[in-house]
Amino acid sequence: MVWIVGHRGARNLWPENSLDGFVRTRALGIEAVEFDIHPTRDGGLVVIHDPTLDRTTEGTGLVKDLTIGQLGRTKLKGGNGEGIPSLDSVLDVFEGSAVELHIEIKTDAENRPQAGLEHKVIEVIVRRRLQEQVILTCFTPEVLDTVRRLMPHQRVLASLNKASAERLGGLGPALDRFDAIGGCLVAIEKGLLAENFETCFERLGRDRLGVWVPNEPDDIAYWMAQPIRQLTTDRPDIAVQYRK
Repeated sequence: MVWIVGHRGARNLWPENSLDGFVRTRALGIEAVEFDIHPTRDGGLVVIHDPTLDRTTEGTGLVKDLTIGQLGRTKLKGGNGEGIPSLDSVLDVFEGSAVELHIEIKTDAENRPQAGLEHKVIEVIVRRRLQEQVILTCFTPEVLDTVRRLMPHQRVLASLNKASAERLGGLGPALDRFDAIGGCLVAIEKGLLAENFETCFERLGRDRLGVWVPNEPDDIAYWMAQPIRQLTTDRPDIAVQYRK
């Protein structure tokens, strides 16, 4: 069975990375949810994709320049007054569930690792005893290296698209780099994966290979029928209907 992962809290169904969206996503009955974290000025962690506020909120500027309280009062676009959620508030939504939590450790506005972010998220995971439920993800292999150094048995996932593969010297060297992490899952952008499926399947096998982010019914149906571990989509509702 291909696992269905709600991308950014199923952002094509409700506001991206919103608390209400996560509540609704949990109710879909899918296997996993994906969301993104950034640090705040006062050492907190918030769930938002971009390093800046401009695209998804009514605010402007860098996430890291504001406190967790200020960010909580920064309204999401289309969010009915809801602010940017903290990591703990999102984890509260999934407490007691079997939903796998794919937490993406985001880089900064210059695509650089954010100092200490790996340590902060691991502290939260350990405090809440979520080691088995969480997969920590990133495009940047050095971030995943840090995670494994801090917590050797933590499950990790590398995201890959054409741009990030090129930064690592191409698809082959990128897969080599992720193999060196050991047991690393790899979720590959659908266009890149379609062009190189045999190579990726041979290297990773079904249990380590995922695709993102098919959203149209025919596209979702195609990937749900492939020998992959997971499908990350902005429309998990369509994937659920296909499965039924």
